Amino acid sequence: MSFVIGSALLFCPADRPERYLKAAERSDAVILDLEDAVAPDDKERARSEIKAQLGGKGNAPSLDPGRTIVRINPVGTDEFENDLQCLALTPYRTVMLAKTEDAQQLRALASYRVVALCETAAGVANAGSIAAEPNVVAMMWGAEDLLASLGGTSSRHSDGGYRSVALHARSSVLMAAGAAGKHAIDSVYLDIADLEGLALEASDAVASGFGSKACIHPSQVAVVRAAYAPSDADVLEARRLLAAAAAAGSGVFRFNGRMIDGPILKHAEATLQRTVCH
Repeated sequence: MSFVIGSALLFCPADRPERYLKAAERSDAVILDLEDAVAPDDKERARSEIKAQLGGKGNAPSLDPGRTIVRINPVGTDEFENDLQCLALTPYRTVMLAKTEDAQQLRALASYRVVALCETAAGVANAGSIAAEPNVVAMMWGAEDLLASLGGTSSRHSDGGYRSVALHARSSVLMAAGAAGKHAIDSVYLDIADLEGLALEASDAVASGFGSKACIHPSQVAVVRAAYAPSDADVLEARRLLAAAAAAGSGVFRFNGRMIDGPILKHAEATLQRTVCH
């Protein structure tokens, strides 16, 4: 079964089954979280909830496996092994590996599609080799765990902008994903009420090359989708530019006062591709 990663992914605590379907309906893909969103004493119950929602004729899941990611606990923990035992009884075969730190860890998940979440110093440093693993379908980065792994206290300045170390990690994971031809997912925006700040960050994610942005609240989904959906003016400009390129043949040409070459045409193609996705 293939898995299509859309622009707006929504985390849902795995111990809150009453939210599963709502989260799936409001996003492009739902991330059932067995890691940070679930307290240690509730993890076994969360796994039970994932298994319990499998029902109906033929044991069909209530969630679409093609739009469901399960965030599992880090490799080397007892919870990781318990998570795998749970997943073996489900049709879900796309996982997000929390605190991915090296390529070797991905080989324990050879039968799964993996979203590698690089959120420690080791994970960011090894992002290139992690992205190159064949079962990795996407790369994501995380800011707060990263700063904690460095002994820091906050990933952002008081104005909401990222500190330089977080920006370095963001760029490193994006570059690693791009070099390996993998999908890149931008990290969450924790200030739920600040939709304007989210819109600016999501727009930057689009312009930078991230294919998706993760959300922690349903209200954020529409903002992220709006950032990824090109405007009518953008679409018209892209179509005119590509038509002009076809008429010009090969090589550099002039369009609306600008010199146009290959990379600019790829930007236009990316704009039209986002139209298809939305």
